[in-house]
Amino acid sequence: MEVILKEDVNKLGHRGDLVKVADGYGRNYLLPGKLAIQATAANKAVIEQMKGSSIRKLAKEKIEAEQFSKQLESVELVFERKVGESDHLFGSVTSGDIAQQLEQKGFSVDRRKISLEEPLKTLGEFYVPIKLHREVTSHLKVTVKGDKPDDSAETAA
Repeated sequence: MEVILKEDVNKLGHRGDLVKVADGYGRNYLLPGKLAIQATAANKAVIEQMKGSSIRKLAKEKIEAEQFSKQLESVELVFERKVGESDHLFGSVTSGDIAQQLEQKGFSVDRRKISLEEPLKTLGEFYVPIKLHREVTSHLKVTVKGDKPDDSAETAA
């Protein structure tokens, strides 16, 4: 089945691309989700018009993403996690934690845009990439600190 993508689909194509997909994938996912339309002669003509407007829209989105990227570069997030002996971290810092703390600081970032390969499980400073746009990636400084257990709390117990 040939379809024309109306939105960017991860690992498939970008808006306006003509792609060939399995019938079931097109019928059950792309078409009902309004991510694509069937590739007919009439739809191809409509897509050519949409491509012109999408180029202008992409340029505007890229400019907004670059401005947002500059704002994010100045932000530093600090997470405190419990640490055992030999600086072993109990728990980790995930992309959801990062998105939640960014939300508290007034930045709305979807956790799926945070390109964290795996959760942060060690102490230190990390630069986490955030993919704001197809061509714009920002790097956010994340510091993971440990809160050492107090010796007085252990003796009281």
